[in-house]
Amino acid sequence: MRFLLCLLPALLAAQTYDIVLQRGRVMDPESGFDAVRSVAIAGDKVAAISETPLRGKVEIDASGLVIAPGFIDLHQHGQTAEAYRFKAMDGVTTALELEVGVSPVSPWYAAREGKSAINFGASSGHIPARMAVMKDTGNFLPRDSAMNRPATPEEQKAIEFAVQKGLDEGGLGLGMGIAYTPTAKPEEILNLFYLAAKFKRPVFVHMRSAGDAIASLQEVITDAAASGAPLHIVHINSSSAAKTAETLRIVEGARARGLDVSTEAYPYIAGATRIESALFADWESQPLSYFGTLLWPATGERLTRESFARYRQQGGTVIIFSNTEEMVRLAIASPFVMVASDGNMVHPRGPGTYARILGRYVREQKALSLMDAIRKSSLMPAQRLEAMSPAMRLKGRIKTGADADLAVFDPATVIDKSTFESPLQYSEGFRYVLVGGTFVVRDGQLQPVNPGRGIRAR
Repeated sequence: MRFLLCLLPALLAAQTYDIVLQRGRVMDPESGFDAVRSVAIAGDKVAAISETPLRGKVEIDASGLVIAPGFIDLHQHGQTAEAYRFKAMDGVTTALELEVGVSPVSPWYAAREGKSAINFGASSGHIPARMAVMKDTGNFLPRDSAMNRPATPEEQKAIEFAVQKGLDEGGLGLGMGIAYTPTAKPEEILNLFYLAAKFKRPVFVHMRSAGDAIASLQEVITDAAASGAPLHIVHINSSSAAKTAETLRIVEGARARGLDVSTEAYPYIAGATRIESALFADWESQPLSYFGTLLWPATGERLTRESFARYRQQGGTVIIFSNTEEMVRLAIASPFVMVASDGNMVHPRGPGTYARILGRYVREQKALSLMDAIRKSSLMPAQRLEAMSPAMRLKGRIKTGADADLAVFDPATVIDKSTFESPLQYSEGFRYVLVGGTFVVRDGQLQPVNPGRGIRAR
């Protein structure tokens, strides 16, 4: 045995792999490994990690660069070919639509097979199912019937049937935005939690926002405790704003007492949503100062009561400046909070979340360590899903046999470039990004390839 161990480095060096990333700083959040190594890739898997250089058909000098697991975004609304390219340039190798979700599920996956630069997936969505059953005319989010009236008992059954069909077809949990369906009674929400529990899949929820964040959080934690469904609370910082410290304390306490609860945050002081949605149902009672916190991306203007009324009738995405840097740092530094973008292409969080975490909050502000940032962006999201999606057990780590989904970046220069005024700008600093052993970014440039695969529950 000792003789074979002595021979192992020589055997590795003698083999020729498909790709070798030479002499990079390998950071594996699962083991805590952090050292300069060469990483070999054969096919779509990591084949070897060596102290000495390895031979490859393609060899990349990664000296001075970090080799990390590709980032996994649990909350990406833009699920288009263009959006996937922006995600790849931000180090993301898997982008999932889990908050709103989709319905029906199978056609959504089929439409992306062979056409995606990165891996993709979705939950079975309560919102789209409710909109379809109740014949809502909204675009992506409800704007009339699914927002303004309770579902009848017959409609509730039809909604549950659609959601269950999506779970049967491999939806990665149950997507739920209660804030956008305020007329969904507590019984409707609880019944859906019971449904998710039968499948042992998480409920990814945007909690109610028409009141106190603490009461809204208590509702979904109670439903999770009663049903046994795993619970994931999206963007806890933007949902909680000034009460972020209190809501984090509640989540921490629930986790300490054995509840399967997780959460996420994005690193921006502004959010974005549809102006015609239920989040603005009380707009007519708001003071004049409220409208100045809203930005219309198409023109860059801050809104007035008059322009808000006009754009609400028209419909579209509005940016909401409602948080503080203090609350952002508090959330992203919490050890149990993952990074997720809530991404779309009219807000800088879509193209720039992960570079912003690495550049602004790790390098410049030192709000968290580089390893912690990588863990929150890769391993923790993979672990949230791996109980019911075996594919995720091979992502979010760098080890022999893991998927060759990798992000290689310069820690000294990585930074987001996307702004509220000009969001469609690629992040800088990601030199190489591989999905399943295929370069989607090489020498900082996008490649015309589509190796992304659908991630489903099994």
